[in-house]
Amino acid sequence: MSEQSATGAAAHAGARGARAWLERGRSLVLRGDLAAAIAAFREGLVVEPASIELRHALAGVLWQSGDAAQAEYLLRALLVDDPDHAAATFLLAQVLAREGRMRAVETVVCALFAQPRETGLLIHAIETLDDAGRKQAAASLLEAAIARGSDDPRLHAYAGMLAMQLGEFDRARERYRHALDHDPRAIGWQSAYGYAMCKRYAQADDADFALLRGYLARPDLDAPARASVLFALGKAADDVGDFAQAAAWLREANALAQPGTDWSRKNWRRLVAARAEAPVSAIHAAPRPDFAPVFVVGLPRAGTTLVADRLARHPDACNRGELNWIAQLAKALGQAARPSVDAIERAAATYVAQVRQDDTPARVFIDKQPLNFLHIELVLALFPNARVVHCRRHARDTALSIWMQHFAGREMGFAYDFADIAAVAQGSARLMDIARRRHQEAIREVRYEDLVQDPERVIAGLAEWIGLAPMAVDSDEARARVVSTASAWQVRQPVHTRSVGRWRAYAPHIPELAGFDDD
Repeated sequence: MSEQSATGAAAHAGARGARAWLERGRSLVLRGDLAAAIAAFREGLVVEPASIELRHALAGVLWQSGDAAQAEYLLRALLVDDPDHAAATFLLAQVLAREGRMRAVETVVCALFAQPRETGLLIHAIETLDDAGRKQAAASLLEAAIARGSDDPRLHAYAGMLAMQLGEFDRARERYRHALDHDPRAIGWQSAYGYAMCKRYAQADDADFALLRGYLARPDLDAPARASVLFALGKAADDVGDFAQAAAWLREANALAQPGTDWSRKNWRRLVAARAEAPVSAIHAAPRPDFAPVFVVGLPRAGTTLVADRLARHPDACNRGELNWIAQLAKALGQAARPSVDAIERAAATYVAQVRQDDTPARVFIDKQPLNFLHIELVLALFPNARVVHCRRHARDTALSIWMQHFAGREMGFAYDFADIAAVAQGSARLMDIARRRHQEAIREVRYEDLVQDPERVIAGLAEWIGLAPMAVDSDEARARVVSTASAWQVRQPVHTRSVGRWRAYAPHIPELAGFDDD
């Protein structure tokens, strides 16, 4: 566009006010010309400096273009003038979350809810806080809404999930039950499964059995909802020792859940082969003496949650739970044939920001994403001083425990078929054998059976290897604060050995277990 035509367009737009500048800037964004859009919004603000929407639009495009600092400055100034601007609040939360400033996310989002808001906006806030790991804040917003009289089943179902993750099991069951009693869709929201997971059943005549069977009898249940109830019934039957009935319910549950996944055994084996054949990385990020990451890996249900929880009871350690950042960084770096040193350094810096955050001073940070065994080479390229704890458990116990859970994540699509579970177990063993040969000093194996037999000794040995000073921990006093995995209930109970050799009770009912090696 010529200077004369640009001047004419600006004059015309100025005459029409802020809306014209918004339309012009947005059309440039749609065309992918962010620089021109920024210029248009800034010109518009010269004419209409008080326009909230122009300021919001400019902040959004600045963030898209990579200028997070200026976007944050504009959004904070905007919210001083208009503290009720929800879109600006959530955009600022995105900017902060990308930099790992999760406490700041909590502060900004909760400020919007100093007064009650409509339900849709509250759900958006809860999802934002949940994604940022600020689960106590999310739960507090929900409980405040419920205390004010909200009976919306969606809020109660979400409150149940968060209460379970926070270890408030009685409250979780109350919230889940409200959702189930007031909305038939709640079964599809995993509320029946969550309701059963928050209690250990002692009697076969517990009223919950009849309740869950009643849900199962509903004619309108789709396959995922029916599977959810069957997993709940299977768990309850296992609690009371009715292994034949538990196996029957769980077999039907898995048969219903498996077709709904897009997990491919062929693709998995290709992935494992590619990882196994990849050479040791020749490029490493510079060591970070003030940041000591610990990666707890292994098959799910092999003790990863228990190890991470126990290590995180040390005052110099912080457990960030199951993060997906290593997989995301691996995908991004994999787009380049040979990542540069700068790319590796940027990836390491991104991970550090997301893990360190702005809330917990610690030296050791724990990432307990079990499937990070796929990315050991990347982990050690990003952090040469990293420690990898590999959790192992008897193969048949592991397979059974995986098969008994109803997982939420797509990456767990293998959990509903024993042949798929076996393929993942074989892939994990292959990759960890290679990793141990290459990086023996960085990897320590922990056997589940040893851990539950003598947790204090095993964890003390791990802590010394990681570099944590000795510390006595009262196992009855210290409890996990937030657990977002299938182990939310178990990890908060006293450590026991009841699950060692558990597969034997199921062997007559699940012959597939015989196909797993007795290691």
